[in-house]
Amino acid sequence: MTRTAGRVVLSRNPKENLELAQKVYDKHVSLGADSPLRLLEDVDWSISGPKIADAKRSNEQAEFHKGEMEKEYAKRDLLLPEVVNALKTSIKLLKASYGGNPKKLTDWGISIDDTPKAKKPKE
Repeated sequence: MTRTAGRVVLSRNPKENLELAQKVYDKHVSLGADSPLRLLEDVDWSISGPKIADAKRSNEQAEFHKGEMEKEYAKRDLLLPEVVNALKTSIKLLKASYGGNPKKLTDWGISIDDTPKAKKPKE
């Protein structure tokens, strides 16, 4: 029977990585001086480990605000059609009112493009 080296599959999900880091850190702390992680030269779990809790809190806040953001976008999307309709109707009236000088619409904050349309190429 051959034995494989085994592949470690690390998630791309930050929350899952933080949960795994917490488990590794907890095991490291429980082993104390016997932890093999003490042999690492470039990683000091006594510094990195306590940062996990802050990272988890920040992730939770980000997820909360993401949900709040989606709720606000949904509210906006309910209101937007009426506002855009009012805007389009108003622009039509203003354009008709200033038919002789449509550039006056810029006084209302409306952009006017008076460049000639490009001709369609002949086939």
